[in-house]
Amino acid sequence: MFKKVLIVDDYDVVNEGVLTMLYDIGITNVKSSQYCDMALLKIKTARQEQDPFDLLITDLSFKTDFKEARLKSGDDLIQTLREDGFDIPVIVYSTEDRLQRVRTLVNKYSINAYVCKGRRSIFELRQAISVIKDNKLFLSPSVENALNPQVSLEMDDYDVNLIKYLSNGLSYNDIIIILEKQNIKPRSLSSIEKRLNKLKVDFKANNVIHLVAIAKDLGLI
Repeated sequence: MFKKVLIVDDYDVVNEGVLTMLYDIGITNVKSSQYCDMALLKIKTARQEQDPFDLLITDLSFKTDFKEARLKSGDDLIQTLREDGFDIPVIVYSTEDRLQRVRTLVNKYSINAYVCKGRRSIFELRQAISVIKDNKLFLSPSVENALNPQVSLEMDDYDVNLIKYLSNGLSYNDIIIILEKQNIKPRSLSSIEKRLNKLKVDFKANNVIHLVAIAKDLGLI
């Protein structure tokens, strides 16, 4: 069982709920941080003092305030820890449910669990702690398709957003205007059509409507 845990979340009410759950399962040595920079410092200091944390529970999104931050997200914190050689088990605890983001965190940064905040999140968080102590991966049901072989394609946020725009009834011209406003490339009609044709092949979709339906079924949008 884990003995020393660090919670990184900028909402006190979330920290309190997680803290209560940890106490209930017998984990009482728990620290918290509302900033990723401070969390990194605490983890480094604990290792230097030979009293390291053995579990990190972190959100991904943090609101900016008056404090200047180098690490602006949980993604930044996890990436830095891995690059610095920390193999501490990580549970991501977030409202974010984009499968692409989950897949990246699992495959690239070797997180151990991804728990989506919601009505059953504390129960799932308790499950996650039980599962990962046996070196197994835990994903909330709403994001478990992130590692589905059918989804493990070369997709990025650009592709997901294209499908999302189409699902909202936008035309190709509408999409081009949005991409221009956001200064995102490629944004020509031929580029968009080429990208969507590749996605239709990858997902074995008969047409764009079928592609959108498949993406919805897989939880991509």
